[in-house]
Amino acid sequence: MYLSDYHTHSRLSFDAHAPLSELAEAAADAGLDELCVTDHFDFLDENGVPAEGYDWAPAVAQHQQALPAAGERLTLKLGLELGMPHLNPAAAAAICARPEADFILGSVHNLSPERGGTDLFFLDFSTVQACYDALDDYFASLALLAATDFYDVLAHLIYPLRYMQAPVTLNRYQDAIRAILRTAVEKGRGMEVNTCRGRTLEEWRPILALYRDCGGELVTVGSDAHTPADVGKGVRAACALLRECGFRRVCTYEKHQPVFHTLG
Repeated sequence: MYLSDYHTHSRLSFDAHAPLSELAEAAADAGLDELCVTDHFDFLDENGVPAEGYDWAPAVAQHQQALPAAGERLTLKLGLELGMPHLNPAAAAAICARPEADFILGSVHNLSPERGGTDLFFLDFSTVQACYDALDDYFASLALLAATDFYDVLAHLIYPLRYMQAPVTLNRYQDAIRAILRTAVEKGRGMEVNTCRGRTLEEWRPILALYRDCGGELVTVGSDAHTPADVGKGVRAACALLRECGFRRVCTYEKHQPVFHTLG
């Protein structure tokens, strides 16, 4: 089975500290065939302050420096997790046009600017109403993102659930999620199974069913590792889940073009 981790963060992300070379070594030691680093760039910071543009130079330099650590055991790709690119289409287009990049994850980490733009990590989710208010806003933003051309794959569609203590479900959002996935499929874009460092798996089963029902075939797998120790966690189980859900292939990317690998 071809094992890839397509959602990882190095020291170039504000919430991670390891150089890419250490992630690459960990990936090879874990038996992965391919690793893509997807450091953060969000068009809103944690307080909702807009950001203007992304400098690829440090990421390109780090990728080149890490290639010896990957050696012949590991294919090492360069990506980016681009947060809320629909907020600044001109800047997003420039970021995505850079020839160095293989892969762009499109994500939403913040409330919309109309709701203050705060990073979801910092919100109080102790009540059911607070959770559903945030989820309403989240899926509205995700729909706007999905309609753009500034991503290859939609990242962690169920992301807010990580932080919610109150008992909530996505039952009321099935139509919204289906519409988002249908938009992605129509645009030739994919979705990821994000294992959240090996902690999230079964939650993806209904999302994968919706995606497959929409005709979706492009699926990547990512651990969302922020440390070398978490690289590859849950990847093998995620591939098994894909098979159970009727998928026969998993994707990696080369210069924004999907490469299919048969699930063993």
